[in-house]
Amino acid sequence: MPSLSLRNLGVVAHTPLFQNLNLVIGEGDRLGLVAANGAGKSTLLKCLAGHMEPTEGDIVGSRGLRVALVEQDVPVHLLDLSLHDMLLTALPTDERVTQEWRVDMVLDEFETPAELRTLPMRALSGGWQRLALIARAWITQPDMLLLDEPTNHLDLEKLFKLESWINMAGYTAPIVVASHDRDFLDACTSKTLFLRPEESIAFAHPYRRARDLLEAHDAAAQAQRDRTLREVKRLRESAAVLRNVGINSGSDAAHVKSAQIKRRAEALEQNARNVHRERTGEIRLGNRGTHARVLVALENVTVEAPDGRRLFAIPKLEVAQGDRIVVLGRNGVGKSQAVRLLHRAMIEPDGLPGIRVSPSLALGYVDQDMQQLPGKATAHDFILSRFRLGDQRSRAVLAEAGFSIERQGLPIAKLSPGQKARLGLLALRLSEPNFYLMDEPTNHVDIPGREQLEDEILDAQATCIVVSHDRSFVKAIGTRFLLIDKGRLREIDGPEAFYESVIG
Repeated sequence: MPSLSLRNLGVVAHTPLFQNLNLVIGEGDRLGLVAANGAGKSTLLKCLAGHMEPTEGDIVGSRGLRVALVEQDVPVHLLDLSLHDMLLTALPTDERVTQEWRVDMVLDEFETPAELRTLPMRALSGGWQRLALIARAWITQPDMLLLDEPTNHLDLEKLFKLESWINMAGYTAPIVVASHDRDFLDACTSKTLFLRPEESIAFAHPYRRARDLLEAHDAAAQAQRDRTLREVKRLRESAAVLRNVGINSGSDAAHVKSAQIKRRAEALEQNARNVHRERTGEIRLGNRGTHARVLVALENVTVEAPDGRRLFAIPKLEVAQGDRIVVLGRNGVGKSQAVRLLHRAMIEPDGLPGIRVSPSLALGYVDQDMQQLPGKATAHDFILSRFRLGDQRSRAVLAEAGFSIERQGLPIAKLSPGQKARLGLLALRLSEPNFYLMDEPTNHVDIPGREQLEDEILDAQATCIVVSHDRSFVKAIGTRFLLIDKGRLREIDGPEAFYESVIG
């Protein structure tokens, strides 16, 4: 029976990422790994895979255990191989001729179109690259599979395909999944580990039920800490009274008793545990405001692919102040192209035919790959030059968004995807728009960050057009839903029917 035992495991990187972690991962386990960006999820997965050594503790695997880790990006040396050959190279050299059938079997499991199997990896979409990496790991028949952010870049169709594959009947090898997608975690996991610097906590439940239990645990821990600190205060007051008695009466016994009570208070205070608080940085949106009722109006607009192919038509659409519009559609129908077209219409002086933009519109734009960020500039220089806040204020707002002084000085290109996403959202806030145009804004953003963004959109009463595959995010913010289907854009009551059509 394949298993991994973690005994007092810890990793320190300047400060502890996690410590004293004890856990057994065994047959049939579907473990969701949850933590903020930069809190150690990828590090723990690398330790489990044997790719790096922990700072302390042990990882003990069952004899002959084969662990496969699927990281977030395709290795450079595989990018020029075809999808088929990339999977084939995962097999031992002496088995590639006789076992090539396994490549086709795994590609069939993932329902891979024939025309994609001969394309080089670099020509595939981000979603297919992710599925290809999972298939490459799976073809080696591992005893345990580790997935690092497997849903990034997946459209809904591929996301549902991955959920179905993980949950397929008869598959009992353990899977550990690090993800920020709340619905995916609920659909694919049966256990949840909340990774924390002081005390990591596991529950034998999927994410949302586990989170309720975690909140109850933290509330009980906070109540215990409050009781302990009240007792510390009472003991110190008693010690002070006895000390005064000893001074005034010359009683040695009072002095001794006062010292004993003081030591007890110090011991209690030292053992009173701080309750964990997520420190992910703030995402706050501004709203410049406008008196215009309609901010954008479209009539008889055609959305085209970069090569000029017609994708779909928009007969008529008005975006009124307060509308939070979610654009839905299968992969390739033109959602991102529509966002880019609107972006062009809003930034070009003369606009575009068929698209009328209110003169009072102040745009806030987020590209799903954060390509609007200058890769060579540092985070500090970008904020300082773009918004002219002054050096001290620029550093302060970056710190509020979760950027340490060291990270503020790194070139943006060297930041993690999650850090780039936070920087992009910080720039969005500082621009104080009254209209948000966002293409997959939650890509690489951790769960606390996603929920904070949801709250900020609602609190700011933001007007926005959003493309997102995050079902929880869509449900939280959407007031209107537009579906691109059969070459047309039409309004629907909600996203549920579309989701069911994709699953079917």
